[in-house]
Amino acid sequence: MQNKANNNDNNQNEKDIDLCSEEQKKDKSSDEEKDIADKNTAQFENIEDTGSITTKNGGISIHTIIIAGQVEGHQALSPQSKTTKYEHILPQLVGIEDRSDIDGLLLLLNTVGGDVEAGLAIAETVAGMSKPSVSLVLGGGHSIGVPLAVCADRSFIVPSATMTLHPVRMNGLVIGVPQSFTYFTKMQDRILNFIVDHSQAEKSKLLELMMETDEIATDVGSVIDGERAVEIGLIDSVGGLADAMECLKGLVREKKKEKQKKKAARKINKL
Repeated sequence: MQNKANNNDNNQNEKDIDLCSEEQKKDKSSDEEKDIADKNTAQFENIEDTGSITTKNGGISIHTIIIAGQVEGHQALSPQSKTTKYEHILPQLVGIEDRSDIDGLLLLLNTVGGDVEAGLAIAETVAGMSKPSVSLVLGGGHSIGVPLAVCADRSFIVPSATMTLHPVRMNGLVIGVPQSFTYFTKMQDRILNFIVDHSQAEKSKLLELMMETDEIATDVGSVIDGERAVEIGLIDSVGGLADAMECLKGLVREKKKEKQKKKAARKINKL
């Protein structure tokens, strides 16, 4: 009788343990689901606030930033204008460069241009990153959008997108015409030199397109489509999102292989 009672107690204890383990599994599962939901919520908030998202697949984490509308500089634009604020973009780029859990940057462009120095600041920051980067021009990459398109390691443009090349210009009252002209010339050289340094385009060809008088009705300059941009060496390839993503993942894999080789070489040197 005593043995039977002990067996019943043992069975009851085992049932209690099983129930506890099931409850722990349920709690763990609910916690995991909550974490996933929280991450998704945070991702959507990032999209709404900054136009960015981080995705991970196959062990590769990609952070995507979109530059849309007009690049806003030192002066705030009207609330009705779609803008990209450089003070929002630059901290994101710093975070991407410093975070070990992000492997690469995808830059999506659909911009009419905007503040020259703000655009150059973003472009120079991307160009100075050690993380692999790819840009994709969607819709348009006009004016200061051109340096933003070429600042990445590889650049893509969809066939229907266009890019506008024109001289530096200024709205409003101009005091001191010779001095202003000199300033514009220096600014234009900064932009052209950056584009030439980060693409296959020739400076003479870019100047020719910038000074074209038959392309734009109320301005000088040229509007070129995707195939033309690749033809003159401004953009690397015509392609879409899948092409840009695949290229970026390839650059990330190459970067990881290089790190592994360097790590192995250091171990050999220590021996």
